[in-house]
Formats: sequence, structure tokens, C-alpha cells
Amino acid sequence: MKGTVLIIDDEEKLRGLLAKIISLEGFKVAEAVNAKAGLKKLEQEEFNVVICDVKLPDANGIDSMKKLKEVSPSTEVIMLTAYGTIADGVKAIKNGAFDYIIKGDDNDKILPLLYRAMEKSLLQQRLFRLEKKVNKRYGFDSIIGSSKQIYEAINLAKKVAVTDTTVLLLGETGTGKEVFAQAIHYASDRRDKNYVEVNCSALGKDILESELFGHKAGAFTGANKDTKGLFEEANGGTIFLDEIGEMNSDLQAKLLRVLETNEFLKVGDSKPTRVDVRVIAATNRDLQKEAETGHFRSDLFYRLAVFQISLPPLRERVKDIKPLAEHFIAFFAAKVNKPVPEMSPEFVEKLETYLWKGNIRELKNTMERIVILSDNAVLMPEELPQLSNLHLALSTSFSLADMEKQHIQRVLEHTKGNKTEAARLLNIGLTTLYRKLEEYKIQ
Repeated sequence: MKGTVLIIDDEEKLRGLLAKIISLEGFKVAEAVNAKAGLKKLEQEEFNVVICDVKLPDANGIDSMKKLKEVSPSTEVIMLTAYGTIADGVKAIKNGAFDYIIKGDDNDKILPLLYRAMEKSLLQQRLFRLEKKVNKRYGFDSIIGSSKQIYEAINLAKKVAVTDTTVLLLGETGTGKEVFAQAIHYASDRRDKNYVEVNCSALGKDILESELFGHKAGAFTGANKDTKGLFEEANGGTIFLDEIGEMNSDLQAKLLRVLETNEFLKVGDSKPTRVDVRVIAATNRDLQKEAETGHFRSDLFYRLAVFQISLPPLRERVKDIKPLAEHFIAFFAAKVNKPVPEMSPEFVEKLETYLWKGNIRELKNTMERIVILSDNAVLMPEELPQLSNLHLALSTSFSLADMEKQHIQRVLEHTKGNKTEAARLLNIGLTTLYRKLEEYKIQ
């Protein structure tokens, strides 16, 4: 079927003739005798094109345009009239009509017009479906949870998303800062432009500067040509600076200049480059404390902290653990082509009493491992042995430092002492890991 067409006209003979002509072209056709019946059909069924008479028994077709488009934005409307005037034509187009045709004109004119309207409608529907798919994957619909804490964070993010305000996302590692940054971008007017992510802890100062701002040919050994940086790639869109607290002080100064002037200097360049980029930054550190102690530029902190959103750790949103676990289990079961197992009440209870220092990321990794290893239709608590010892260890001390130390030790045990892999799993820079190893006297 090529598409669907609704004809709204009170003249039975003309309506029937149009329906026959259009049906012969392979389109599915429905009919309505007045505006009320037409709107009802449009609410019940999806139509690509509506052919509507201007003079209807219960309404003026042109005035009904807004209601038609409100009910079905992707539907294109062709207006029909026995007495065409320029004023009516202008008003019809202004109200959203695809085009305007006079009754009695050669019927051959309606088909080329219908095909053009159909092509536009089908394209619009594809775009709507794509946008819905993107929102489900990257938008606020992708954030799972109904707890008060996550609801408040989502509500704040939705309010700031429609602005161009710089956003600072705060929260422990694994709380979903990347997901929130993506959702803010895709809910903004910049959604059609690039969204660029960069982990500020993953690269050294010189490499990060070149990555962010680009460089001119000859700026350093190996710089054979002019290269765009990530800020230029994100021009018109959004750049997400994760682990901003790890950024070198010299780069902090360059970032401050971008935020204040929308300009920066490429490495080796003397002429500023201008961009229009929204900045979303994230950190698991207390930036205000870092600024007060001189470890982070206070002027940059206050510029970044115009709008802060704190993401709650998973242990503070226990209500969300079960739906998150169900989501991850279903996702990984589909990925490895296994039936989706159920969670026993005891299994859920154990999940909800565990402290989840690694937050959502740790829960996700745990569910992936269980799905791979388990062949049971119902998951039981004994399938979570890796949580038992740590849970007991954590229960003996509620000091944040002690819990962090134990978590780092556990990850190092998992990687058999491989510090590079441990830093990756912990989602922190290698230098940060070494600093914490020294701080906690971990060998």
C-alpha cells in the first residue's frame, strides 16, 4: 500500500469519483461527509493525506485546518473549493494546507499534487518515528526510575534543557551523568546538531588541548595539517566534558575563555576561532571544595555552576533498583539470545540491600555477568555470590573513604592488579587511581 487518504466532502458524487481515482493508484481511501466525522476518523486512524472541501455543512474547511494538524501533525491537507480566491488560498496555506485546488479543474491535476503531498507526509512520519526512537534511546525516556530523587533530577534537567545554559552534573561514578547529558542535548533546540563527549581524565594536558581546540599545521612534531578540535565539531550543538575536575589549570583558563567569549585559540594559531557550543560538564568530585582549596579555578567553577544537578547514588534510590535490574536483564538476555529470567523476591531483596558503590554501572555489569552465567528461569540470591563478601565488609564500616578503598581493592583483584584496566572500570584517570592508591596505602 502506497499510503492512506481521507476525503472530507459532503458532495457524494464528487467524493466517490475522487475515491475511485485515488484507489486505482493503489492508495487506501476513507471518506467522511463533514468536518466532525473527518476529525473522528483522523483520531482513530493514521492518514497521510486529507483532501478536504472548504465548504462543509458543519464547518469551514480552512478554519478546520488547525484542528486537523493538531490531531495529526504529519498529515498533509489539500483543500478543495468550487470558488477559489487568492485570499482563501493564502489563508489555507497559512493555516497549514499543503496546497489549494479548485473543483472542476482537470482531475489529472489532483494526482501529481497527491503524490507530492504523500511524499512529504511519509518523510515526516519517518522523521517522527526516528525522533521517537532517538528519544527512547537517548532522551529522558531512557532514564529508568520513579523514585523522588531521580524524578527531581529529571525535572530540573528538563527545565534547563530548553535553554542554552551551561550545566554542571554532580554525582558519584556510575550514577548516569552521561545519560543525563545526552537527554539534555536531545531535548534542546540543538538536537539536530552534533553531540560530542570527551573524558577529561583520559588524556594528558597537551593531547587534550589539541583534541578540544584543534591545532595548526606545524604546531608540534607530527602536526602535518590543520586539524579541527572537538569544540569545532560540536559547533551549533553540545559538548559534554566528563570528569571536568581532572582538567589541567592551563586548559581550565582556555575553557573559561570559551564560556565567556565563545572563542578560543587553536594550538599554534594566533587568530581566534569562534563557535556556538553549549557546554555540559560533569564530575564526581566536590568542585566547590576544590575551588576553595585552589585545586580548581574558582572563576571557572562559578561559570560552570550556573545550573547544577546532583544525581543521587543508587543506594539512595532503592525503589529504582528492581526496574533497573529488570531492564538490564532483558537487554542482555536479548543480546545473548537467551530467555529472559525472572527475579525471585529473595534475589531482589539482596539487590536492594547491597550498597552499590559503583552505582548503576556496577548493577549493569553485575546483571550482564548473571545473564551470561545463569541458565535458570528464576534467579535466586545464591547467583549473586560476588556481592556477599563485599556486602559484609561494607557493613562493618560506613565511612565513605573506607568504602572507596574497599571498592578499589575489589576492582584491582578483579583485574589481577592491572591498574590501567582498573582505572577504566572505575571510570577515572590513571593518575587519579595512582593518587588514590597512595592516599589509601594500597599496594
